[in-house]
Amino acid sequence: MSDQDAARNGGAKIAASAGGRGERSDPWAGKRKLLAVADVQTGYHHDSISHALATLSRIGRESGAFVTNIRTDSQLITRQPIIGTGPKYGGKRVNARTLSEYDALFLLPSGTGTLTAEQKADLLAFVHDDGKGLVIGHAGILAFFEWPEFHELTGGGFAGELMSTARIIVEDLAFPGADAFGGASFEFTEQHPIVKEPYSRDFVHVIMRVDATSIAAEHRTKRPDGDYPVVWSRQYGKGRVFHVGWGHLESTWDDVRFQRMVLGGILWAMKSKPSPAA
Repeated sequence: MSDQDAARNGGAKIAASAGGRGERSDPWAGKRKLLAVADVQTGYHHDSISHALATLSRIGRESGAFVTNIRTDSQLITRQPIIGTGPKYGGKRVNARTLSEYDALFLLPSGTGTLTAEQKADLLAFVHDDGKGLVIGHAGILAFFEWPEFHELTGGGFAGELMSTARIIVEDLAFPGADAFGGASFEFTEQHPIVKEPYSRDFVHVIMRVDATSIAAEHRTKRPDGDYPVVWSRQYGKGRVFHVGWGHLESTWDDVRFQRMVLGGILWAMKSKPSPAA
């Protein structure tokens, strides 16, 4: 049995530290776990973030697919034991679940972020070596702009965005959740991303894109090749990465079609769904 399976079945234990309380039970034994982190301390604060996090928790529990731990700090993005500070908890293990206890990480970051060099290495290893999932929400690829490895992990950099009603082309209807909008194309109003390198279809599997002919000419000049991906997936080492560029509007998170698509992507990242050929 792997460490991940042991934790999921309630077998994970924390050794008693001085003054500690010994074993810790898992209140969500047998359930997949999502860590949702919206660390925006160093960047832009999207108004929809609180609603996005609450919606993630709700769709996970209502579907029975996973439970969500919501954080607005980056403390749990680590593979190292978390030790308390101060006169009461200083030097002791605290009831903090680190990356090893989660099946996937949902990131809504902003700015340069607050991760240490060790945390950055742990995040990469969480996906690449441990085979876990990473889901990137709206404008997430704009964050960590001084950390090139992050954009290699996610599959693209951020070159801009456009708020518009646009026609969306579903390139892979077979991808989990991609059929939520009812067909191979549909119209959608949102803040659509414009991506840049290291984005390449050589290593990114595009699931949905904006039809370039449906947006204003001023926006079409941003990508002469006409390629405006919004939703994509990719393999990264042993793990999986799912990116969804929408979520700027609260109404998007209230859209049951969007919720179904996000649920499908999270389950795929957690390896609860078959991987498409890509």
